[in-house]
Order: sequence, then structure tokens, then C-alpha cells
Amino acid sequence: MVQTDISQLSAETAEWRQILRTYRDELQESKKLLQNTCGPHLTKQQLTDVEHFQNQFHIQLINIHDVKQHIKSHERRIEMKEQLSEQSFAEHEMILDEFLTLQNTLQELRNEFKNYISAISC
Repeated sequence: MVQTDISQLSAETAEWRQILRTYRDELQESKKLLQNTCGPHLTKQQLTDVEHFQNQFHIQLINIHDVKQHIKSHERRIEMKEQLSEQSFAEHEMILDEFLTLQNTLQELRNEFKNYISAISC
């Protein structure tokens, strides 16, 4: 019973890390797309928008790194235990909330950027 719980939690955290890797790669591609789409003749508003996205990409890449590190630490603590405590499950739920909040933020940024790219011609 306990082993099933540990393997289930480990599988969940592995899935979260894979999803975050995918978002990280997508943000890197979005950074490149932003650079390639925008030429040297930008309006002041376009410059502001480009700077906004550059800053958001940078911030969210940091957030992805931080959440992945939190998940990895949690995984190591889980793997070292023979029996999971209520604290382990509580920590797992906290990390899940953190992951879901970040995922929501990343999806909003993705949608905002897609709308921006499709609406402009730098």
C-alpha cells in the first residue's frame, strides 16, 4: 500500500517536471520568435510590448526553474521514506498548488503572446 502511494506521488512529480520542461522550451522558442518577428523600426508602443514579453519570458523561466527545484527536493524526500506521513501528502498538495498556479500563468502568457504575434507586424 505504501509503495503504491510513493510510486504514485513520484509519477505525478515526474509528469509535472516534464510539463514544465515543455513550457521552458516553448518560452525559449517564443523569445526567438519575438526577436525574429520584430525588426529595427518599432513604434514606442511596440517597443513597450516587446519589452513586456521579454521580461515576462525571463521571469517565467526563473519561476519554472524554482518550481522544478522544489519538485525535485520533494521527490528526493519521498524516495528516502519507507512510509509517507501526513506532512508528505500536505507538501505534495502545496507543490501541486504551486505547479497549477504557475501552469495557469504560463497558459495566460502563451495566449497573450499568440494574440500579440497574430495582431502585429513589427
